[in-house]
Parts: sequence; structure tokens; C-alpha cells
Amino acid sequence: MKTHLLALSLFAGIALAQEPRSISGIYPTLAMFNNEGECGTGAVVPWADRLWVITYGPHLPFGSSDKLYEITPELTQIVRPESVGGTPANRMIHPESQQLFIGPYIIDAERKVRVIPPYIMPGRLTGNARHLTDPANKIYYATMEEGLYEVDVKSLAVKNFIRDGNGIKKGFKVETPLSKLNSELPGYHGKGLYSSQGRLIYANNGDRDKRVLTDPTTPSGALGEWTGSGDWQLVRRNQFTEVTGPGGISGSDANAPVWSIGWDAKSLILMLLDGGKWQSFRLPKVSHSYDGAHGWNTEWPRIRDIGEDHLLMTMHGAFWSFPKTFSSANANGIRARSAYMKVIGDFTRWNDRLVFGCDDSAKSEFLNKRQVKGGIDSVGQSQSNLWFTSPDTPDKLGPAHASGAVWLHDRVKAGDEADPFLVAGWKHRSLWLVDHVSGESKRLDVTDDEWLRVKADKEGKDVSAVITLTNGDARDTKPDAIFDGIARIGDENAQTGLFRPRGENKRTLSFATKDGYYELGTDLALQRVDDAAAKAFVEKAVAIPKNVITLDAASVLVVDDRGRRWRLPRASSAFDAATNAGELRICREVATERDMLSACGTFFELPAENADGFAKIRPICSHDLRVTDFGGYRGLFLMSGIKPDAKASDHILRSDDGKAALWVGAIDDLWKLGKPRGEGGPWKDTEVKADQKSDPYLMWAYDQRTLTLSHDQNEPVSFHIELDLTGAGLWVTHQHREVSPGEVTSLRFEPAVQARWMRVTASTACTATAQLKYE
Repeated sequence: MKTHLLALSLFAGIALAQEPRSISGIYPTLAMFNNEGECGTGAVVPWADRLWVITYGPHLPFGSSDKLYEITPELTQIVRPESVGGTPANRMIHPESQQLFIGPYIIDAERKVRVIPPYIMPGRLTGNARHLTDPANKIYYATMEEGLYEVDVKSLAVKNFIRDGNGIKKGFKVETPLSKLNSELPGYHGKGLYSSQGRLIYANNGDRDKRVLTDPTTPSGALGEWTGSGDWQLVRRNQFTEVTGPGGISGSDANAPVWSIGWDAKSLILMLLDGGKWQSFRLPKVSHSYDGAHGWNTEWPRIRDIGEDHLLMTMHGAFWSFPKTFSSANANGIRARSAYMKVIGDFTRWNDRLVFGCDDSAKSEFLNKRQVKGGIDSVGQSQSNLWFTSPDTPDKLGPAHASGAVWLHDRVKAGDEADPFLVAGWKHRSLWLVDHVSGESKRLDVTDDEWLRVKADKEGKDVSAVITLTNGDARDTKPDAIFDGIARIGDENAQTGLFRPRGENKRTLSFATKDGYYELGTDLALQRVDDAAAKAFVEKAVAIPKNVITLDAASVLVVDDRGRRWRLPRASSAFDAATNAGELRICREVATERDMLSACGTFFELPAENADGFAKIRPICSHDLRVTDFGGYRGLFLMSGIKPDAKASDHILRSDDGKAALWVGAIDDLWKLGKPRGEGGPWKDTEVKADQKSDPYLMWAYDQRTLTLSHDQNEPVSFHIELDLTGAGLWVTHQHREVSPGEVTSLRFEPAVQARWMRVTASTACTATAQLKYE
């Protein structure tokens, strides 16, 4: 009996040893690289006892260095030799032929891979759909530039209905006869494709108008449909992404409902096609990092079956529960689950875990450059990874504070009714009605159960109706134990350094410290390397810029690239000295086109400037960690600034000589650091003029907010407190508060009063203090 037990124990040990190492659900061995400016995950599909994954590079309609990956149940990554690359994100299971169509690849039940190469079907493949008249034998492909193809599922013969909008590059020969029909559908940057109710539905989310590169409110995108001939016909001129139905990636019944999710400057937009008629609904936004009018910031939002009663939707930084039965007759049940920071291109359920395909680190920062980052060269080679989580993870990340509008500086007539707006699932719900002509505004508590329906009782020439939604923040202020090895801001000693993923296809991480130069590879072994040139290079490439933010007595002051002034709270003044000395990283891109700002003990999600930047910043967590540097590698999130006596662990990587260390995890581990908190304000013993408006001070996503007001005058001073509901300058009056001489007045904001920013005006020239405490 003892012999058998020993044998079993040895076998279990061998099996365990074969499992690749993972940290926070990320396996470094499954990282994917290419030689392009971006390496995003286009599709993730379980098929034939494997997980199939494709990556994409930016704007590569004629192929690229991207690959088709086959992942075994033992989590071994196989790079398929049939790979031709491109910018693919399409996927569909064709039940009749028992084949998976993913990118330009067709995979049968025996895992045989066939390819439709770019010289047969050029374009950035973005969607598949069942055929309108011969679904058993044919399938549709759409491209990101409105191209439309039909493919025979057996022979793979290709027919082109609408020409792809990319011109054929010089010297590239296309063997398929191409249609002479060039689409006139507005927009470009296609995303979704689906068929039902006798039509093919297509979505794009960009535009070629140059204004989209800087102004997120520029008209952009389109939802279109096609009924078997001619061009796409416009359904709605807004930015749209996913198009799907109850059948998901296998296709739906011929008359099943179709859903498409998109957005505009006001809110998210959900379109429903049911019974041949389109209906529209609005949902709030949780994150604004996706808001660029060019459409590049969204990747591929999805609505997919994950083996639960409801579907899972990803959109604008939130996980959503989406009913499988959503229709005209049953429009209830959509709920926000939690907020996340990863950039997700696709996801699925596989072997009882959720698998998210991410867009982690791009060599090209595209338009996402800003002064507060400095001119750093953050990533040497584009790379991404898969993120494995438990099925309940979408309920356990960040609080889904949300907002949106049904009217935004709109002209309305008496009796006009706005699209229904989702309010179910939040405890504290406010509707702000603003008449910009008269300057009048009022806040109403929302009592509707599911959908808010706003109706104009009179004509308005310039009207806004803004909704804010929150459940507060149930997190406490104590960081999770996974962060125990990181040095605290008061510690005298910390092992620090700067790091950067290397280029030249080395696929390692450079880490420069005062004690030497180290490299990190697939095995996560941090090893000292004698390479002075590499050390000097990384120290220059990602040098921490100084004086990119200002710390004064009132708060943290940021002046953005457009000269706009913003003020943020301090979690602790203990960070001041190290910040002013340039010892702590302030800002860095941590996921493709996503920056993180680290200021005085708080991590903030910072949208790109083309998504309105600091105006839409949101705090993620506050802490007391002495983080010298932070960033990504192989899909992991890394931080430097480790306690010298911290031992190697699941999250601490220590070098072979013991003199260097890094913390590793997932970017969404940061929610576990604790809820955002801090103190500060627009004024602190500040000389102000009468009726001079203060700088905006951040309010959004903070809890238990108390404002104190005081002044130095011998007579009462009236303070005018205003709130910016959107971050775009939609200011409304919250309160006038008269403060007597020598008095310190406190004002506590009730939970339903939510806004992006607050500012204060004093009726009399004085030395004034306006400070907020967030607990």
C-alpha cells in the first residue's frame, strides 16, 4: 500500500511540474509576439479539443507576422505553420460543415487547417456571418473597410460583392476577381457582422474625417445592412462594434433578434432588430478610454455565451450581464457587473475557466503621446497574452460607477421622448436636467425600475439630460496580501529600477538597477547580465521625467497638452519628496492606448488625449506603495520598488544574486489595493479674486466626500459650488454656501450627487480654502 501511495505521489508531482507557471491567471509561456506596431488578440475560440487564438497587427490587409495559435489542454502553445497574419478578428463555427472559421483559417474537426491567403481574399477580416440563402454551403466575410465576400465552405471558392476599401499595394497580385462596387457607407474601421431576418448587418466605428484624431465628439461610424445585392444601406450614423444574436458565433435562427452595441458622445447605444424593425436603447459608460472618434481605442467589444444563464458583454471598460432573451417583448435584465482595465479583444469559456484574449503592449503608441509621460520609448516589441480567470471574476473587479446622457446640448420639442436609458442595477441614481439658455438646472432622484424614459414638457433650444449612477465603493482601505512585498513610501530602503520589454525579437525584459543590469524571460527567472550598453539604453529609453506635475499646498496640479488645468487629490503627502525628486514614475502606457497615472498614492486610468484625456480620468485605487516604475510584459503588470527582505513568492520575482526584485501580477489586481481616497481641493489659503472660478478638482468615483470652506474676511463670503457632470464643461450649480468670518463650514455630498469635477467661486476677494476629504 505504501508503494502505491508513493507512486501516486510521484505521478502527481510530475503532472504538477508540467503545468506552466501562471501569475494572476496569466501564463508567460502563452505570450504572443509579432513584428508590427501592435499585437492584439483578434479571436479566441475552443474547437476540436483545443483553444484557437489569432493575433493582429495594425492596418495590414495583405498579411503580416501575426500567427494562428493552437493551445492544448496542457497549455502548450503551438504556432501553426499555416499562419499568414493580417489584421483579423473574425470567428464563426459553421455547424453544418463542422468547421471553425477564424481569421483567414478554416479548421475542421480533426484540426486540419486550410487557409484563404490575402492574395485570394485581401482585406482586414473583421466578421463572419451565416449566408442569407445558402447557409449550409456558404459563409460571409466582411472587412474593416466595408469589403464583403462569400466563401464556399467546402471548396473555399471566393466571390467578392463589395470591394475592400484598401487599395491594392504595388506589386501585390490578387487572384480573385474584385467587385467594382466601392462602398459609400459612412465611416470605416469595421467591427461586427451578423445575419438574421433576411439581411446582413455590419458595424464600423471610425471615420476618415481628420477631426476624429483629436475630437471624440466628431460624427463617426455606422451601422448598415445588406439584403443580397448592391451597397450597404445606412441604419444609423454612430460608432458601432459588436453585432450578434442569441446563437452567438454559430449563428442564430433566421428570424432571431439581432443586437449591436455602439456609442456616441452621450452614452452607449444598444440597437435591437426584432421583427424586421430597429429599436434603440442607451446604456451608461463606465470608462471613457474607449471614446476616440477614430474608433482605434475600442478593439473588439463582444457579447458571448460563457455557459451561464446570461451572456457576457464587454463594453467601455465594464463587464455586463446580457440576457439571451433580449427582445422587444423582453427588454429587461441587462446589468453592469464590474469595471476592468485590461484591453480585451475576445473571450470564451474553456475548461471551466474564462479566457480573455488581450491587447497588452504595443510598440507604437499611435496617438497616445503626452507630456506627462515624457518622451519615453516604453516597449521594444509588441506583445499580448491570454488572461485565465474563474467564471465569477466579472463580478469581482472594480466598482461600476457610470454616467451618460440622453440629450447633450440638443434642441428638443415639447413631447419629444429620448431613447430608454438603463438605470437598473445601481442604488444611487440621479437625472440632471439642464437648460443651457436660461442657465437653470435641477437634479432628480431616479425612481424608474429598469429603463429611464425622459420626455420634454416644453421646447428647449439647448438642453441636456445627464444621468449618473453608482453603488458606492464597498472596498476598504487595506491592501490585499499579494502586495506585501512592495516597499512602503516611508521605508528607508527599497530595491528599485527601471524596466522595458526588449525589441529585436529577444522577448525578454530589461531591468536596470543601481546594482546592475538584469533580464527576465519566459521562465520569470530574473538574472544578472553583464551588458553595460543595454543598461544604459533602458535607463535612457524609459527615464522618469521630472516636473510633469505640480504639488502645491492645495492639491496635485496637472496642466495637460492643451493647456487645461486639473487638480487631483493626494492620498498622502508622504509621496511629495520622492515625486518632486523625480524618483517615481508618474505616467506610462500599461495596455495598448491606455495610460495609467500614478500621483501621490493613487493609480488613475487616464484616457488618451483623443478620448478627452484628463477630463475623463478615473481613480482605480489608493495605496502607500513606493512604486518606482510600472508597466507591462508578456501580459503581466509589473512594479518595481520592493522591500530588500521580501522573499520570492507568487508575486515577487527575486534575482539570482538577491539584489533586484519585481512585483508581478495582472493590471486588474490593482482593484485589490483599496478604494480611492485622499485630501485636497482647488484652494488652500489661496488668494482669490471675486467671482474667479477655481481650477476643476476631481470628484468622480470617490466615496464619503466632505467639503470644507473658510476665508479670512471680516464679513460673510458666499461660495458658489459648481459641478461638471460630464468632464466636458457641463457645469451646474450645486449650492451657494455663505460662510461667516472665522467659520469653517463643512458640506457632505450625498451619495446620489455625482459629478466628474467640482469648482468653487467666492463672492469677495479673499484668502480662501476649499478642501475635500475622500474616505
